[in-house]
Amino acid sequence: MTGAYTVREAVAEEDREACFAVRREVFVEEQGVPAEIEYDPYDATAVHVLAVRADGVPLGTGRLLHGADATGKTGADASVGSLGRLAVAGAARGLGVGAALVRAIEAAARERGLTAVDLHAQTHALGFYERLGYVAYGGEFPDAGIPHRAMRRVL
Repeated sequence: MTGAYTVREAVAEEDREACFAVRREVFVEEQGVPAEIEYDPYDATAVHVLAVRADGVPLGTGRLLHGADATGKTGADASVGSLGRLAVAGAARGLGVGAALVRAIEAAARERGLTAVDLHAQTHALGFYERLGYVAYGGEFPDAGIPHRAMRRVL
């Protein structure tokens, strides 16, 4: 238990649905990302993590791509995972949920033998990821019309 919530891998169908509901709230409704690009075939094989309040309300989510799914995003290095779709519900921001989700994704990456994690950060979130040990590389690029930068943390 971390404060008033837990973070776990989302294995059960209801956990995965909770992950998708948080993503819908943050990315589709709040940020205007089209639903048809928010959900993709990688969702079927990704490791999803879920932060849940003690009363069962989902607070945040993220996913880890690994193996062949990740190599297209990490420069074809199979030892690097790809963290993505990190979302924290508006009401839960500032409680440490995002950091707890990142650490859970890193733990999942280590369990799968990965040596580093890459991500594409919205530029406003660079400081958040830097505080967690990620280093930006390359230039800024748009994703779903939002400016991003690539970042990596060696595990």
